[in-house]
Amino acid sequence: MRFAHLILSPGSAPELVVVHDGRYAPVHALGAAHTTLQQLIEAGPEELDRLRQAAGQLADDAWIDITGASYAPAIIGAPIVLAVGLNYDEHASELSLDNDSGPVLFSLFPNSLGAHEGEVPLTAHLSEEVDYEGELGVIIGAPAKNVAPEDALDYVFGYTAINDITARNIQFQEPQWSRCKSFDGFTPIGPVVVTADQIPDPQALHITTDVDGLRVQDSTTEYMIRTVAQLISSISQSLTLLPGTVISTGSPGGAGRSRKPPLYLRPGTEVTVTIEGIGALTSHCTEA
Repeated sequence: MRFAHLILSPGSAPELVVVHDGRYAPVHALGAAHTTLQQLIEAGPEELDRLRQAAGQLADDAWIDITGASYAPAIIGAPIVLAVGLNYDEHASELSLDNDSGPVLFSLFPNSLGAHEGEVPLTAHLSEEVDYEGELGVIIGAPAKNVAPEDALDYVFGYTAINDITARNIQFQEPQWSRCKSFDGFTPIGPVVVTADQIPDPQALHITTDVDGLRVQDSTTEYMIRTVAQLISSISQSLTLLPGTVISTGSPGGAGRSRKPPLYLRPGTEVTVTIEGIGALTSHCTEA
């Protein structure tokens, strides 16, 4: 299944929907009262199975054309968004950073979450070195503590696309990376969350990033240093991953900082992160 939060009319609250072939069905039409994906995840796997069955029985004319609706962030109200740094060798090398000691883990603030086709405000007096990072996002579906790698994917609810936008000058000024990646709108996420049954192998996904039509990242998740399963297992040794937790699993090579000359985001720039099996996440940079 593919879930999204849609804004169905100007000024209305985001509504949780099931998306299928360019159409959607609100989950309330499937007999559910959930208003966010977080609530659905917390309801447990039995509720997901019930929704899957109800969607399969929905009449064809009950599905609504998605044209005219706008997206909200695919994740709303997650317990935390965790990000993994330097999980592809090429990206670590291009930033001249060491990734030998284990997963580099930091949190992203909730104000940073943005929507597909949403705006990313750029604050020039704070940074003129704002960079893109296309990443696979993982959403945890059940409490995960001391999980073995071979069992880790059983704890995944689904997957999404993330653009882990970064103010590089601040990243290299401070010892932690939360602030440089948590400006308002710096974490576009979506457009949908695809349930784990639709992606049997998260290490076999093509991932690309395009900036104003120029292909700047082109890789696959098979090149992760630590797989999704290994990341979940490693993180769960020290803390419990709660249902709805998002893990952004790191960026392949091709960051704007490494290009000659550097390619940083500017007002008017359009960035699209595309992940096989999930879709395309587009963001529009504006002046703050």
